[in-house]
Amino acid sequence: MRAFGVLVDANHAAVRAFLRRLVGSYADADDIAQEAFARTWEVLDRFDGSSRLRTFICGVAFQYWRRARRSSMRRQAREDAYAADAETETEQPAHAAARLALRRAMEELPEDQRAVLALCLGQEFTHAEAAEALGLPLGTVKSHVARGRARLQAALGVATEHAT
Repeated sequence: MRAFGVLVDANHAAVRAFLRRLVGSYADADDIAQEAFARTWEVLDRFDGSSRLRTFICGVAFQYWRRARRSSMRRQAREDAYAADAETETEQPAHAAARLALRRAMEELPEDQRAVLALCLGQEFTHAEAAEALGLPLGTVKSHVARGRARLQAALGVATEHAT
């Protein structure tokens, strides 16, 4: 049990950050992280050591989030919490507006694409790590990154530069 506590301490920040980007609500992300670590304890015997433990835990967290997302009541709670996010109150208005626009754009992405971007761009996972954590083929992850990034740039009005 003590060893698992050390594992939680070592990975908790990364899992919470991933979930915050995925969910868009700090409170919901923290709740899901707690449940994901409890579930990880239950399925820890499935961890074969072929990847980093962080990858395994993020995969458990993603699956837990996916199940929770199917509940319309929790979905409504996340949307309400998102609208009342107090974080933007202390930020400069331009920075807060940009953060809010990014969150809204992320919410418009399909679930898998949002999860891939949260891991690869937000958590600096490699494509292979994200594929393993989310249970997706590597090619699908690469496609989600490219298409998701393009959709975010379009939604945010960011011009893309093409190499000639």
